[in-house]
Amino acid sequence: MNALVEIQNVSTYFKSEQGVVKAVDALDLRIHEGETVCIVGESGCGKSAAAMSLMGLIPEAVGSIVSGEIWFAGRDLRKVSKEEMRKLRGNELAMIFQEPMSSLNPVLTIGEQIMEPIMEHQGLSKKVAQARAIELIELVGIPRAKEIAKSYPHELSGGMLQRIMIAIAISCNPRLLIADEPTTALDVTIQAQILDLLRKIKEEAQTAILFITHDLGVVAEMADQVVVMYAGKVVEVSPVVELFEEPKHPYTQGLLRSKPVLNQRRAKLYSIPGQVPNPTTLGEACYFLERCDQCLAICRVKQPPLRDGGDGRKVACWLYEEEIAGGK
Repeated sequence: MNALVEIQNVSTYFKSEQGVVKAVDALDLRIHEGETVCIVGESGCGKSAAAMSLMGLIPEAVGSIVSGEIWFAGRDLRKVSKEEMRKLRGNELAMIFQEPMSSLNPVLTIGEQIMEPIMEHQGLSKKVAQARAIELIELVGIPRAKEIAKSYPHELSGGMLQRIMIAIAISCNPRLLIADEPTTALDVTIQAQILDLLRKIKEEAQTAILFITHDLGVVAEMADQVVVMYAGKVVEVSPVVELFEEPKHPYTQGLLRSKPVLNQRRAKLYSIPGQVPNPTTLGEACYFLERCDQCLAICRVKQPPLRDGGDGRKVACWLYEEEIAGGK
């Protein structure tokens, strides 16, 4: 089955005073219709940069996609014009950003901000767009929709603003919805409601979702496929159940060991030793080398490739090279 999204060998670099930052390094990613793919990893691992690359939102002044192809519904997004990309963005491709207060316009009402993409991409009249905006506010579970439509962002709570961001994102029935940490800083009750809403959207419209998070509980609840990133590179790809039952990469194993366990409250919470490497001084060795307790001699001289291990699983680790080769 052809993928809705296919990212092939994409690298996105940023300029800094210290040097070039390899925010995304040779990323490969596939998303099918109606599938939820979660990208997980520590802050700074390249999750959001990958999403911004897909959306064509990398600021030209500080960064660029230096290699690779990004295919969406059979179109190479790196070759479409800026005007074509603008028509796709907010229409067939939509994104829920991490900070709703900084993403919404403080001088426009909520209703006006929901109406904008509807009128722009669907060509509807202002009256019809107003009615649709109220429907969307109700759809995302906010009461008093007509009153809320006349409100400004500062008058709403964080949870309500995040739902408004979802309403804007789904206003044109996108084929792909990118959710960048949509439940960060929300209390657990609101978090559960947001996740339920995204699941409902996916099931009813067969919307594909790219979900970016560092929360493994959210991954377990939302994902069909999981992509684990570390220092800009994909280190493991797996169906969600298999990832939690048998994580392959030492970094994935460390992430799962870092979760609190109810019957081990007295035990010291595990944390992965060391620090993420400086992104401007990455060499040829495995990026996880200094934090890994299973490293081999080859890890010090050569970066492991991302290999297909069968059953929809991929891993970039020298520990599995012999096993993977033997399986083939």
